[in-house]
Amino acid sequence: MSISAVILGGGNPNDPFALEHGVSVKGLIPIAGQPMALYVLQALKAAGIEKIIYVGAITPDLEPYIFKHLPAKGTMLENLQLGLETLSNESRVLIATADIPLLSPAAISDILLRDTGQGLVYPVVTKTAAERAFPGGKRTYAKLLEGTFTGGNLFLLEPRLVNQFLPRLEFILENRKNVIRLAGMFGVVALIKLFLGQLSKAELERTVSKILGVPAQALISEYAEIGFDVDKPEDLLLVSQHLKSQLN
Repeated sequence: MSISAVILGGGNPNDPFALEHGVSVKGLIPIAGQPMALYVLQALKAAGIEKIIYVGAITPDLEPYIFKHLPAKGTMLENLQLGLETLSNESRVLIATADIPLLSPAAISDILLRDTGQGLVYPVVTKTAAERAFPGGKRTYAKLLEGTFTGGNLFLLEPRLVNQFLPRLEFILENRKNVIRLAGMFGVVALIKLFLGQLSKAELERTVSKILGVPAQALISEYAEIGFDVDKPEDLLLVSQHLKSQLN
């Protein structure tokens, strides 16, 4: 199936982390000689995704990989909506953030091959896979009956449904790794079960589907790179070391 993608490359132009590296937004921080976002674009292209909408500041290095560039509008939700407007006739769109430079074509292909076509499909990574791939990396985890997981930084959705759940999707996107805040939307019972590690994946999916008003699914992935976004200096150091080891 042919699929298009939106990369969210916006961000706070006053982000101290980005400014420290001499760029306007985090996605342009250089790693091993090229912008962080370029690794994401290269992975998408290698996975066969041709039409890529990029929302946010870019450099000339990124232009050959982008079908259409849109300046960031503001919040993550606004940028998502902006990107999806360009792809309103598409049946399926992959959304990714620009701060996952270790993203691999294999991880993308795996998600696309296992896509069930639900209104929103959100990949999550097992703690075992995350710690095996990136020992020392600090992630936020949630324990379910089926295991312990961290959130991914890409997802699949059906554009025609997005206006039904944009306001609540914004909350979920902004708090995708803050499980307690998300659980606050689910109710006391779900919160207690989550705290005890007794909430099942199916219960979580039913609750999220009810909140959003569209069918939602958590897709378990063993590709740890989709859950490793660069948020702080120690993340950047780990990613730099990992990329250098791949080149050697």
